[in-house]
Amino acid sequence: MLLLPEDQHWNNDPWFPEHHLADEEGLLMVGGDLTTDWLLLAYNSGIFPWYNEGQPILWWTPDPRMVVKPSDVHVSKSMRKVLRDNHFTVTYNQNFLEVILACKRIKRNGQDGTWITNDIIDAYLRLHELGHAISVEVWHDEKLVGGLYGIDLKEKGIFCGESMFATMSNASKVGFITLSRKLEKENYHLIDCQMYTDHLASLGAVEIPRDLFLEYLQ
Repeated sequence: MLLLPEDQHWNNDPWFPEHHLADEEGLLMVGGDLTTDWLLLAYNSGIFPWYNEGQPILWWTPDPRMVVKPSDVHVSKSMRKVLRDNHFTVTYNQNFLEVILACKRIKRNGQDGTWITNDIIDAYLRLHELGHAISVEVWHDEKLVGGLYGIDLKEKGIFCGESMFATMSNASKVGFITLSRKLEKENYHLIDCQMYTDHLASLGAVEIPRDLFLEYLQ
């Protein structure tokens, strides 16, 4: 793991150490910046930022890596019924800001706070304006009840999921499943889920070696 100095002379020249220098938890580097150039280099290299308010920027490359192929997303019998009943409407890129704010605002089980800082919001809004970050909105009776956002590595056929939220049962699952079907039709290879959670595992995500994940990025 590398700790960068606090001076600014390296900010316009983003770079990262080799992945094997990460610690056991996957922390690769401390420092750097959240400019578009830094973030695009990070995601295209299999690295992502994740830190809490008040911390320096922490860059991660976990081993193993949690991923799922779009065709392997698990749809349970109960979720198939939810999708058939068609009570939800799913849109794309209609309200990126509200989706990321909802992901920040709504607490999840086992989490005391959120890693989505104001600096993260500003940085990902810039990526969205440039077409690199996308949002999925899930609506019920014209009210936003769920969604997710992430980084679209279109040329590599990889979608990097960042966060999701739901204020109504099954809403985030509907968004994730609908997105996975869209990505499958567009011949995407992989959805990067980053780190293990039971929720992602229930949707079909699995852990693979970091080296294998990096091969998908070549």
